[in-house]
Amino acid sequence: MNDHVYKHIELTATSSLNIEDAVRRAISRAHKTVKNLSWFQVVETRGNIDEGAVRHWQVTVKIGFQVDE
Repeated sequence: MNDHVYKHIELTATSSLNIEDAVRRAISRAHKTVKNLSWFQVVETRGNIDEGAVRHWQVTVKIGFQVDE
């Protein structure tokens, strides 16, 4: 097994569907500009309430990627 060095970015994404969709949106967006995505960590989960119902989920994730050698 090789040793690796990783860097991470932090993104916040929203979804009106659910938490998982918000995470997928953040990862999908990061994938457009960052190479070697490797892991993610949910840092914070929040939501918006309107008339007693959840309207939007907001999820902050750290997304790690391997640094090129």
